[in-house]
Amino acid sequence: MLAVKLTLGFVVIVWLMFGIQTVVGPEMARLGLRPRDPGGLLGLLTTPLLHGSLAHLMSNTLPLFVGGVALLFLYPNSSLRVLPLLYLGSAALAWTFARPSVHIGASGLVYGILTYVFVAGILRRDLRSVGVSLMIWFFYGSLLWGVFPLISTMSWELHISGLILGLLLAFLYRDWDRPPLKTYDWELEDEEDDDRSWS
Repeated sequence: MLAVKLTLGFVVIVWLMFGIQTVVGPEMARLGLRPRDPGGLLGLLTTPLLHGSLAHLMSNTLPLFVGGVALLFLYPNSSLRVLPLLYLGSAALAWTFARPSVHIGASGLVYGILTYVFVAGILRRDLRSVGVSLMIWFFYGSLLWGVFPLISTMSWELHISGLILGLLLAFLYRDWDRPPLKTYDWELEDEEDDDRSWS
């Protein structure tokens, strides 16, 4: 399935980047997002690819994979626009207000994807996407606490930026990829009766 291959490919890239980080050393983290510093704008591209530790990377891997597959599979048309906007937008939004520190990690993207899948499913009355997202939130319910500044070493700014952007994009693209309306046998019979009455 294409959704699985594409998402798995991105996850592999993230893991390869972590391998490079371990070889190069901590100075590679400077490529992360540095808020309100024009020199830190490179972080718009690199932030989701960099992680501070193996535990950090592992905590993002499964929700990133499951959420990415769900987004690409359930919303094949809107995901082509939503994914690039979430990738760049969550970091760009955090760049405007986050603490003056170096922010790294794919969690902003994760929050954006999960929020989009969940809210879009509700807006479109698509039970599949709501079910997938609820399952993810059930297993990763602690993600909700990530939007609050409870842990000084955690970039809650990236988390809340992804959440806000995912919410806005779900409303913006709410008419895309709507599931087909179910047609019941009795509706088809009524249409046939109407056609006969006009002939």
